[in-house]
Amino acid sequence: MYDAFAADYDRFVNWESRLAFELPFLLNLVGEAGSGRVLDAACGTGRHMIALVQNGISAAGADLSQPMIERARHNTRQAGVTAQFETAGFGSLAKTFGAGGFQALLCLGNSLPHVLSPSSLDAVLRDFAACLSPGGRLIIQNRNFDAILTSRQRWMPPESARTGDEEWLFLRFYDFEPDGLITFNILELHRTGSLAWSQQLHQTCISPQRHADLVSALAGNGFPKISAYGSLAGEPFDPLTSPNLVLAAERG
Repeated sequence: MYDAFAADYDRFVNWESRLAFELPFLLNLVGEAGSGRVLDAACGTGRHMIALVQNGISAAGADLSQPMIERARHNTRQAGVTAQFETAGFGSLAKTFGAGGFQALLCLGNSLPHVLSPSSLDAVLRDFAACLSPGGRLIIQNRNFDAILTSRQRWMPPESARTGDEEWLFLRFYDFEPDGLITFNILELHRTGSLAWSQQLHQTCISPQRHADLVSALAGNGFPKISAYGSLAGEPFDPLTSPNLVLAAERG
């Protein structure tokens, strides 16, 4: 999905608005972890990493999608900053970057739910812990699946973008599968001027990770101290109303 979607991902996300909302609290969480390097474990097009570097933080990014990494490197050059980006997926980060080299590790943008089984999640969290120095901080940002599973909320707000006479619409929705997993769909519509809309459906499978399950998995894989928030603005987590589940966990 993300290989095909890399070219349009920066249109899909309003980065100016998102970073204005998320960056102050994110910088606070990263700063509390110390002055070492930061790794974004699913960096996408690199926008969070660029923002961190612009705030004086040494950063690196990894993503399983090579087109996403190529886009991240392009965005970094455009921003005039330096950051290391490598094509690497969950479970191979310590092998790629070395053990214990980071003071903070980010897993943002609902990336962790792409890990589909409890045993795979354990392996990924152990890899995260291996990347961090003792006392290092892991910061996870998921959608709040406690609320989504309770309400069976399928649709998310649409996103749109326009460049010149080109226009894009992005419609996101979930299909709840019988096995408990979720198919995440992005319907992308594009047109130029008054021409007809073209349509492309992007799909991937995710696991709706609940708060209690994630806390238990973290505690069992090297992260004994865990705090929960309702978004990257830093408000308390409410399982029924919070839009996100943000976990800040300290490596033991």
